[in-house]
Amino acid sequence: MWYRTRTKELEPTRTLQKRLERSQPVLDAFSAWLKQQTPLVLPKSKLGKAVTYCLKQWDRLEGFLKDGRLEIDNNCAERSIKPFVIGRKAWLFSSVVKTAKENGLNPFHYLSYLFEKLPNIDTTDKEQLAQLLPWSTTLPQECRVPTKSK
Repeated sequence: MWYRTRTKELEPTRTLQKRLERSQPVLDAFSAWLKQQTPLVLPKSKLGKAVTYCLKQWDRLEGFLKDGRLEIDNNCAERSIKPFVIGRKAWLFSSVVKTAKENGLNPFHYLSYLFEKLPNIDTTDKEQLAQLLPWSTTLPQECRVPTKSK
């Protein structure tokens, strides 16, 4: 944040000059480190994949050093889409609750049951997952809303 605050008010050419002074040496050192690590890490390890990815994306990483008008990060774009991402997750949760209600389940008890069972099953096993769906007849009675007898 300190970087943006100090260069935000500058003309693009001056911003670029400051970036080249401050960031270019850091990126040069990082690039040298990445190249040094390449023969030392296993390519399929997490670090190996990260090193390879970073080297392949190097031109994009250095983009802010080519034009002082470019933002140094994408925080503005990320902040603008955050409400949609959060909303999407909320709608997904809301749809699970609504589906539970439509299938005669108590959402609290059903979700509690899911949170207890899901970590302990093989989520690639379609039969096990099917037993947890809101319309499954194998759900325990405590997940169901008691029916009123006439």
